[in-house]
Amino acid sequence: MSTPSAKISSRWTTFVVAGLAAIAVVWSLAINGAAEHNHRPVLSVLLGSMFWVSVLIGMLMLTMITRIFDAGWAPVIRRSWEFMIGALPLVLLLSIVPLAFIPSFRNLLWEWTDATHLLPSGHEVGHDPILQAKSWFLNPTFFLVRISLYVVFFGAITWALRRFSFQQDKHRDANLTHRMHAISAVGIPASAIMLTMLAFDCLMALSYHWFSTMYGVWFFALSIRLALATTVIVTYRLSNGGWLDGILNQAHRHVLGCLMLAFTVFWAYISFSQYFLIYTANIPEETFWYNIREFNPVTGLKSDWWGVSMYLIFGFFFLPFLSLLFYRSKIIAGRLLTIAGIIFVGGIFDLWFNAVPRQINNASAPEGFVVSPFLSGYLALDLLAIFGFGALVIGLFLRSSTKAETIPVHDPRILESINYHE
Repeated sequence: MSTPSAKISSRWTTFVVAGLAAIAVVWSLAINGAAEHNHRPVLSVLLGSMFWVSVLIGMLMLTMITRIFDAGWAPVIRRSWEFMIGALPLVLLLSIVPLAFIPSFRNLLWEWTDATHLLPSGHEVGHDPILQAKSWFLNPTFFLVRISLYVVFFGAITWALRRFSFQQDKHRDANLTHRMHAISAVGIPASAIMLTMLAFDCLMALSYHWFSTMYGVWFFALSIRLALATTVIVTYRLSNGGWLDGILNQAHRHVLGCLMLAFTVFWAYISFSQYFLIYTANIPEETFWYNIREFNPVTGLKSDWWGVSMYLIFGFFFLPFLSLLFYRSKIIAGRLLTIAGIIFVGGIFDLWFNAVPRQINNASAPEGFVVSPFLSGYLALDLLAIFGFGALVIGLFLRSSTKAETIPVHDPRILESINYHE
């Protein structure tokens, strides 16, 4: 029961090689883009990695939450989370770290790190009073310290949770369970702070004039949604010829479906609240972020980003929300898989919407700038980056399955999880 399908596990090298090859292609194009002072290929590296960072952080949070609550349904699924979160430090090392520590990449992505960069107003970033007011936080030295902290923190907590869980497969030691509960109790609030700061640094700081106190909560909601969607997709495959064949049942799918519904509503609540508060306050320092995502500054008409925002409302929220209201959508494997796929794809659009629009200097434009378009050839590069980091994550996930039991055989609640019912 605990031995993985050799056919599945033996593919890990194929995934790792394919992932590294795709990442190498994206990085080579990013290097060429940086040489030409084009930030967009560099942004593809950030988008591809942040998509999977959000998935893995969501799985890390779910791992700790189910530990704290001693969730009886979770052990057979939690082991897959433990296999996958081991890739989190490596994804950060292959993407965020070089982007932050190499000045040519950093200055292109995060304009506030380049004091000589010209704003659409004609002033240099170094003389920007808004940046000067935020300089206690937005300064290159502290920025690099925080990036290093994210790698160390997420590396340490994922290592500890995986190590003690895998040790429990060999030793019937109740102290290991208590240790993982203690790590999770401390890790949940610590991870909440880390993921919030990570979202601020890597995504919100792309437009450093703008800020939202709800941005970290949005990133948390997105991370959990993507983690649950990925879990449904992965466990569906593993329950058909993999190590969860005959173990994953209707009740497990029902729990995952309920959680997907809950966090779909939560994501919508946070996203709407952020928009509503900024719309109501009507402060130019805040509203510009949404304005460049709705209107073309040259023509004043709706831009292609407005279409993306409509997709997020109707495709990323209403469609999965209305579908998950029905009980059968949660328990029928094919239906739940389809909904998970919709959420998975929608998460890519949500990251595009948050990260890509940027005011680019253009003296011939009436406003002095144009906005990065949605429809461009760089979308394919973004998808290649997502594929590359995703293949690497799946490869390391499969490799972990060859090094440890695929079912936590000595978990105190393993029998309850295997026999879980509604």
